[in-house]
Amino acid sequence: MSQPDIKQRDAAELAAGYSRTFRAVEVSAIIAFWLLSAAILVKAWPHVGAHPWVVLTALFAGFLMADFVSGFVHWLGDTWGSPDMPILGKALIRPFREHHVDQKAITRHDYIETNGSNCLVAVPVAAAALLIPLTIEGWEAPALFALLSIGSMIFFVMMTNQIHKWSHLDEAKTPPTLKLLQRLHVILPPKHHSIHHTAPFDTYYCITTGWLNWPLAKLGFYRRMERLITAVTGQIPRKDDIGIDAALKPFK
Repeated sequence: MSQPDIKQRDAAELAAGYSRTFRAVEVSAIIAFWLLSAAILVKAWPHVGAHPWVVLTALFAGFLMADFVSGFVHWLGDTWGSPDMPILGKALIRPFREHHVDQKAITRHDYIETNGSNCLVAVPVAAAALLIPLTIEGWEAPALFALLSIGSMIFFVMMTNQIHKWSHLDEAKTPPTLKLLQRLHVILPPKHHSIHHTAPFDTYYCITTGWLNWPLAKLGFYRRMERLITAVTGQIPRKDDIGIDAALKPFK
């Protein structure tokens, strides 16, 4: 349950911030993402047979990196800025703020609204990855690892919101295969993710697998980052998300 002094924005107002213009941008980003992903696969394919262990290691490394990236971006979107900011406010921050007010809203989003913004983030990374040369003598294996680990990372970053959406489905509507993957903690389990949705929403940000949530929390990673940013800028974390009174509690 939310603490009494937590003040959040109106869910309907936040939902209304999803514009037709941004939806068109998301559609373009989804198309570009899949085209670039196919290009990465085509570029890597001739080298895959010669380096099977590089391929497997790279795919797993990308899987782990995606969990960290999902947590870091989630933390940024939850903690800093406002939905009223130009560009980033509506594209990145608004969906996170809406999600804290209405957890089930994500389950009503279609494929485009669920995954478009993540594709938008992944597209420039995918384009940069295609510049990695695979034909320099003696560097083929490291270059292939770099290309495929980035390719794996952006794929699972793209899948993050879909996995996140699945973690919020009603149990009766969750297909058996997804339930099994959640139970095995291959993808984000609902019970694990519920820790994040305990006010003031300041921990367990990783939402691909959630594997990195416990170690990052034990290290105090986000709290250290927040103290550093507050010391440098004077900004108070989460003041827009939960209200200034609740956000100031840790500082009192």
